[in-house]
Amino acid sequence: MNFFTENYQGTIQQIENKYIKSDVPTIHIGDTIRIGILIQEGSKERIQYAEGVVISKHNNNLNTTINIRKVLQGVGVERIYLIHSPRIQTIQIIRHSKVRRAKLYYLRGRSGKATRLKQKFY
Repeated sequence: MNFFTENYQGTIQQIENKYIKSDVPTIHIGDTIRIGILIQEGSKERIQYAEGVVISKHNNNLNTTINIRKVLQGVGVERIYLIHSPRIQTIQIIRHSKVRRAKLYYLRGRSGKATRLKQKFY
């Protein structure tokens, strides 16, 4: 790599470091978490909570994302959240689960009690 691209990458890193949140808890795959998202409805703002199991995580500094899965009225719902987004107000870890995979996509094909994960105690 030449000097220009190395300097360019360093500049981007410095800009991104200003926006990285320091109060984010350590999230592992299999954790059940509760996320508070700031929702804007007209001129009002409120916090809406979403709870589910972390089935995947993509680590990329400022662009770190987690994929949350929950079942609502018998239908599986997955949503991807940017951890360092200014819209995310709170992240609470409810429970840790013992898993042996980096991605829990196999939970998509299961329903009912088959989706339960063993709890891990620290």
